[in-house]
Formats: sequence, C-alpha cells, structure tokens
Amino acid sequence: MIRRAVGVLGELLVTAGVLTLLFLVWQLHWTDLTSARAQAATVADLQQEWAAAPAAPAAPAPAASAPAQPAVPDVDQTPPAGDAFAIVYVPRFGADYAVPVVEGTGTEELKGGIGHYAGTAMPGEAGNLALAGHRVTYGKPFHLIADLQPGDAVVVATADRWYTYRVRSHRVVTPKQVEVIAPVPGRPGAEPTEAWLTMTACHPVHSARERYVVHALLESVQDRTAGPPASLAAVG
Repeated sequence: MIRRAVGVLGELLVTAGVLTLLFLVWQLHWTDLTSARAQAATVADLQQEWAAAPAAPAAPAPAASAPAQPAVPDVDQTPPAGDAFAIVYVPRFGADYAVPVVEGTGTEELKGGIGHYAGTAMPGEAGNLALAGHRVTYGKPFHLIADLQPGDAVVVATADRWYTYRVRSHRVVTPKQVEVIAPVPGRPGAEPTEAWLTMTACHPVHSARERYVVHALLESVQDRTAGPPASLAAVG
C-alpha cells in the first residue's frame, strides 16, 4: 500500500514538473513569439496609416545646440487605453528594432508593446514621456535596457514628427519610487521646462523586485516629411 502511494505521488510530481516546464516554455517563448508578431503588425499598420495621411505643417526647426526646446505635441489628446499612437526606435537595440507605444501600462496594454504611463507627457512635450516595457515575455521590448549608454538615441515617431531623445543617465529604484516618472524626473512638484523621456522595466531580469530606469532628454524634432533623422543610424 505504501509503495503504491509513493508510486502515485511520484507520478504526480513528474506530471507537475512537466506541466510547470510547459508553462515556462509558453510564458517565456510562446508569448514572445505571438506578441512580437502582433507588435510588428501594429508598427506596419501605423506606418501605412501615417504614409496615407495628408502631411501636417512642418515642425519648427530645432536650435543647433542640445537640448531642443519642448515642442507642441502632435498627439494632442490622450488616446484610449490600449491604442497605439507612436513607434519607438532604439539603434542600440538593433537596426530592425521598432516597437509600438500604446496608452496604458496594465497587463493587457503591455502585451501590445511599450506602455505609456497615463498622465505623463506626450512625445516632444515639456515634462516626462514615461514608458514601461517587459524585459522578458510578451515581446520583451526592454530586454536590453541595461545596454543603453549615455548619448544613445531613443527615437519616437508619431504621425507627423520624429523626436530624438539622448540618454543621460540610468538608475535602479524600488517600485515605490514613482518620482522617476515625475514631470521633472526625481523632483516631484517641480515645473518642467524640458522634454524628458523615461524608460522603466523590471529589475533584475526575471524579477519584479526593483525597476531599471533610463532617463533621456529631447535633442531634436524633425518633420516626418523630411525623412528619418540621422539619429537612427546604426550604433557601431
């Protein structure tokens, strides 16, 4: 009787182990594959939609010196949750890196790409364009966030403009340190006069104990009709 009970227990443990392994494969690999395909399709749809739309008035030429002055954002209304409204390009992550930005940072929104923290600045606007992304699962758009270096470009494309931000710093914080996405990063209550971009992701990899945070400052604004900015050049 005891032998039979031990045998049954062993079989149950093996079955549980197999199911756990299958879940991990699904979580780490299958969700990456399906989300990456869906995100690529969203990028293609946005690019096609923007190409077919009438050209908007050109943005004012930025000053030669950096950082650029904040622009009047061409995304002038908060999109509905889950809607894609921009594309992020990061040359450091590879020449083919292009991920949609969707409104919201909930579980469902982050399956669709990089999430925009509700209430934070829009691309080019004075304040802090705060973004969140997975480092693993669901396309893992911020998997290489720790590889970013000062001076690296983070380019945000919208229907009418290209916004080039340059990485200034990074830090690791606890999830409670929400001041990193304040209008002036790290200074809650301060009045913004510059346009920042903040990228956040769980840290370390496979853990949600902390957050890896990258801050970048707006360098230039370019009308989309002028073609892609030079900042999209591959990183050597």
